[in-house]
Amino acid sequence: MRITVMTVHIVMGALGLVTGFVALYAAKGAGVHRTSGKLFVYAMVTMAMLGAGIAAVWGPAASTNVPAGLLTTYLVVTALTTVTRPRPDLRWAAIALMLVALGVSLSMLSIGVGAIARGGRGSWMAIPAFIFTTIGLLGSAGDLRVLRSGPLAGGPRLARHLWRMSAALAIASLSFSVRLPRLLPAPLRHPIVYAMPTLLVLATMCYWLWRVRSKRSSRSIVVTARATGLTPEAV
Repeated sequence: MRITVMTVHIVMGALGLVTGFVALYAAKGAGVHRTSGKLFVYAMVTMAMLGAGIAAVWGPAASTNVPAGLLTTYLVVTALTTVTRPRPDLRWAAIALMLVALGVSLSMLSIGVGAIARGGRGSWMAIPAFIFTTIGLLGSAGDLRVLRSGPLAGGPRLARHLWRMSAALAIASLSFSVRLPRLLPAPLRHPIVYAMPTLLVLATMCYWLWRVRSKRSSRSIVVTARATGLTPEAV
């Protein structure tokens, strides 16, 4: 049973990385972006939830892996709902997701503070813990804004979608990078090489966020969507 679950987790993780990078570099709103994006959502949710379940049942660093799996799922789901038609009847789900992000933030904050207090070699765990804390707080603050003022439109809407998808991909890339020392030949085993997948995601995310903040760029994305037979709401 465990081997089967682990195998599905690994396969979905690999699929998520491939489709995530395709979606990240594809023209936004075009067919390739939409298809790869949907596959990315399915793969990442499956991978993240299985990872959280594996950690909870079999215990590999459950205190960090369970919150990380929940945070990744939260980011992907809220990124998807950002670019789908609003559903007032699902407001309760948006509130629940916001609370998940807030809960993960508090959990990771506790882990980070604890790591610093204990000191020693384990103190480095404070860095990823505080990163996850920040992501969760930013996400929940954005959710509260949307719940109070209504769905976003234009550049802010696209930016919300982009940074959440990219953050989820960055988390998956970071998890993959941790395993690179076992996969790469000796000459390539260097921290810079390990960090490259995550750095690529973050750099590309910053580029697209800069693009969508421009009215002209946001308009061109919508035009691309219309040219491919999509509605602006589905971009």
